[in-house]
Amino acid sequence: MPKSSRKQIDEDEKKIIAELQKNSKESIDKIAKRCGFSRQKVWRVIKRLEKNKTIWGYNTVIDNEKLNQKSYILLIKRSSKPIGDFTDKLIEDSKEDHTKKLGIALLNSYYLHGHFDWMLCFSAKDIKIAKKFSESINTTYSGYISEMYMVENIFPLKACGIVNPGIEKFREFF
Repeated sequence: MPKSSRKQIDEDEKKIIAELQKNSKESIDKIAKRCGFSRQKVWRVIKRLEKNKTIWGYNTVIDNEKLNQKSYILLIKRSSKPIGDFTDKLIEDSKEDHTKKLGIALLNSYYLHGHFDWMLCFSAKDIKIAKKFSESINTTYSGYISEMYMVENIFPLKACGIVNPGIEKFREFF
């Protein structure tokens, strides 16, 4: 007979994941204490989640302003051209980072359902570099894009599930 039911294992995993989402650098001891688990149990669960790719990375939240960077979102709507080669190119481009030569840090790339089909979140020194990146995407995927909009993220209230420690500065925008 198993020690825990599948339902209990899922609940335990969700507790640990919630703690990791708050701070992925938190010590296993502190996570265990907050969840009411042993250190060994937390370590085993994290290793299992990493092995089965439930957890496939850890992230650091950056204050782009302190790095003289700005944050942008590029929203892309696909054309009606058959998607065949586009998919292969997108997968290959996602595996390699071609953005460094432009001075871009590509943070997120999402395939979407809705009005837009693709969303890229990135940081750049300024709008001029961001526009060069946008133009390079349009050129690289020529014929596959029907619409493209770029917006600047002015102030992150929350990023990666973490409240901005300088959230009070938000009042300055109004």
